[in-house]
Amino acid sequence: MFKSIRYNIAFPIILILIITIFALGSFFAYYFNKLFYEMIRQNLVAHAQLVALAFTEHPIQPNPDREMQIKQWATILDEQIMLINKDGRIILASDSPENRSENFLDNPEIKMALTQDYGIDHRRNDQNGIDTLYIAVPIKNENKIQAFVRMAIPLGQFHSQQRQLMTTLGSIMVLATLVISLFTINIFRIATRPINELTKSIATLTEYGFSSDWKPKNPIPEQNNEVSRLTVAFNYLTEQLHTQIEALENERNKISAVLQEMTDGVLIIDKEGTIQLVNPAVQRMLNLGELNLIGKSIMQALDYPHFIELWQKGRDIKESQSALIEIQPKKLYIQCTTVPLDQVAEGSVLMILQNLTRQRYLETVRRDFISNISHELRTPLASLKALTETLQEGALEDPPAARKFLIQIETEVDSLSHMVSELLELSRIESGQVPLRLRPASPNEILEKVVERLGLQAERAGIQVIVECAPHLPDVLADPQRLEQVLGNLFHNAIKFTPHGGKIILSARAERDKILFSVKDSGIGIPAEDLPRIFERFYKTDRARASGGTGLGLAIAKHVVEAHGGTIWAESVERRGSTFYFLIPKA
Repeated sequence: MFKSIRYNIAFPIILILIITIFALGSFFAYYFNKLFYEMIRQNLVAHAQLVALAFTEHPIQPNPDREMQIKQWATILDEQIMLINKDGRIILASDSPENRSENFLDNPEIKMALTQDYGIDHRRNDQNGIDTLYIAVPIKNENKIQAFVRMAIPLGQFHSQQRQLMTTLGSIMVLATLVISLFTINIFRIATRPINELTKSIATLTEYGFSSDWKPKNPIPEQNNEVSRLTVAFNYLTEQLHTQIEALENERNKISAVLQEMTDGVLIIDKEGTIQLVNPAVQRMLNLGELNLIGKSIMQALDYPHFIELWQKGRDIKESQSALIEIQPKKLYIQCTTVPLDQVAEGSVLMILQNLTRQRYLETVRRDFISNISHELRTPLASLKALTETLQEGALEDPPAARKFLIQIETEVDSLSHMVSELLELSRIESGQVPLRLRPASPNEILEKVVERLGLQAERAGIQVIVECAPHLPDVLADPQRLEQVLGNLFHNAIKFTPHGGKIILSARAERDKILFSVKDSGIGIPAEDLPRIFERFYKTDRARASGGTGLGLAIAKHVVEAHGGTIWAESVERRGSTFYFLIPKA
């Protein structure tokens, strides 16, 4: 009925108090009315008996003295007095009745007085209509009724006092009801205040939950009662819950941070195939963009049959499954592992995705490296083997031939020594064992030294060399010898693969906070399929193998440039030439 517990409890109590107060008021009103009425009756009877006693020993005769005496008594007593003979006729009266010949024997009070000590009747006066109390007392002589004393008193004053009493009692009851109601409501308001605080706290927790700075703030009542003990218990409970939730949030944040930073993809999929959890690595790995995968079906999110088959198998067999999945045409190699999570939720599966594309690529590079170095070593070793066998079979006896074979052996040994030296240098550069002596260096001077060192070789090959570099170009922060080595390798390759009559342009220009170096030739170019791998160790195009070389120059150039904090790349169109670029930070 009421929203507040204080009113639900206080209203029945107030109602009971009101009923009790009005019941008591009604009882006291009835009791006092009856008491007053009884007092009036008893007084009237006593007065009538006194008057009757006064006439018992004297003859009752209607004379002026007696009549005056009756009137005096009536005035003193404020009552009506009448003497009636045994025949029912009026002998004397304190007032002047309209009909003295009226017979009163039929009146109820007279009839009662014939048989009892007195008679009583309560009725309206026939003459004036006033509510009146009548008492009749017999006057006896030798136990014989000689006459009757009839006394009457109007009850108007009694009724007025009765109404005044009822008004007073009613006012007292209403005032008492208001005071008790307000007092009761205030008591219950004070008593239920802690409960209201608890209710607000519970409502706040229900609506907003625990925030990071939430603390129980319910005041503990001073009285050591059930409400105070409930408040203490609730505060303790919320503190414990807050502590546990904080611990859970910390653990969740740790797990979330781990999942966010993991390079492996993690998904949790329920038995219906709906994704319940996913980390960003899945989207990065499969190039799914910013698509929100949570709540989506695995068929929609991972539109690859192998993933779906592996998930279904892990869910149905209840055992871990693993498979290497190749995604074409992206050339991705994904190691997918599924683990049943029945202890968490029936039919749920944990799916872990590992991107093995880089490992597969490194395995391919390693195989190619082994194959390339084997090929590079096999040719000079086979040549050395053939030359030494020829010498052993009799060429030593022919000095001119022996001298020619020794020159060839020296050439092959020099080639092997050069290859080993480049391998050692590349290894030292990759491991950071070659310190760079960085200092401001002029790009112009670096280009001029490279052209000065290899320009004669280009001239003999019939190739035009052009240097494009502004005279006041900002210095670079670099090791000049190492940059000369990079430009020398690129220039040497350009000379080697540019036909007679071609052109090579060496240039340097400013690009924001870096200097862009480039070596452009008009040579045979590089096939598009070989371009991404030209900076690998020992990697050569088919055309390049016929021209010799170790295949390590570009790999060394790449590592030197990266050691300077720069980048290197190449652009080429087959049969139209190639351009190699690299960026070095300004000094």
